[in-house]
Amino acid sequence: MEYWKNAVDVVYQQHRYVYRIFKRSFDFLASFVGLIVLSPIFLIVSLAIKIEDPHGPVFYEQIRIGRARKPFEMFKFRSMCVDAEQQRGKLIQQNEVSGAMFKMKHDPRVTRVGSFIRKYSLDELPQLLNVVLGQMSLVGPRPPLPDEVKKYTWFDFQRLDVKPGCTGLWQIKGRSNVGFKQMVRLDIEYINRRNFWFDLNILFRTVALFFKPNGAY
Repeated sequence: MEYWKNAVDVVYQQHRYVYRIFKRSFDFLASFVGLIVLSPIFLIVSLAIKIEDPHGPVFYEQIRIGRARKPFEMFKFRSMCVDAEQQRGKLIQQNEVSGAMFKMKHDPRVTRVGSFIRKYSLDELPQLLNVVLGQMSLVGPRPPLPDEVKKYTWFDFQRLDVKPGCTGLWQIKGRSNVGFKQMVRLDIEYINRRNFWFDLNILFRTVALFFKPNGAY
């Protein structure tokens, strides 16, 4: 019995190793091609942000926590006013999501262009660069903020066992309409079920959300 158990463990580990290699190769190629193909959209969004606020930056870099609690700089199109981080402390009491996450449906810091690109998830496109750099994957749990991780329980920390992603089960199953606890359960479900075909399914369903948003704000 012990022999068969060890044999199964070896096969499982080999399968996971092949999956990780294949996933990283696919992530790199797909995100690199995506940056090239989507460059016209990058240009249009950048111009829109600059027209609304000529003095503010186009891109926004924010420290997030990745796999094994390792911090990294995540890239996004700026969708908020320049001093958004300074205002966050004043708005924390108006948080509309329970748990270690901050969300406001009518966040006063969001610009007009920001509201549009958030609705259609265009603000997330620069994260393809994080994928190319190996800091993120195309599919995986969303990377949390350092302040959010400080509030994690042992159960919540399980979502940091894998590389964070640009999209995941949370995005395709409600996004901002999903509470923190449910988000963690969806992340753990993904971690337990993850394989190449499951990742592709999530990616295809994410693309569909560009045309039919499901609660992003």
